[in-house]
Amino acid sequence: MSDVVWPAVPGYSTERLHQPWRLFVAACEVVVAAVAVWVAFLAWDNSLTTVTVRLDDGTELVSRVYAGNWIALAIGLGGLAGILVVDAIRQALLGVRTRRRRYRKSRDNGQVAEG
Repeated sequence: MSDVVWPAVPGYSTERLHQPWRLFVAACEVVVAAVAVWVAFLAWDNSLTTVTVRLDDGTELVSRVYAGNWIALAIGLGGLAGILVVDAIRQALLGVRTRRRRYRKSRDNGQVAEG
């Protein structure tokens, strides 16, 4: 039985995938996600307007009007924050799982080889 080997993808190297600087990228994404959630709450609060109408007979009618553009902005920012958090988790895992190169002695001549 032969061993199955995946074909090499040109331009793709697994050695560059795990890098410790990705932890910094993850931290920045979490900060941007927190700012997006904060702005989303501000946009949601901005979307509500109370309108009071007084009729001739003294009756007051109170209505709440929602602005769709502010609600859409709040929902969009919430979705963006969710995507950023998921990507921050991915970046953190790729930053933590960096592999150290182990040095082993070659069996043939006793020299230290990378591998």
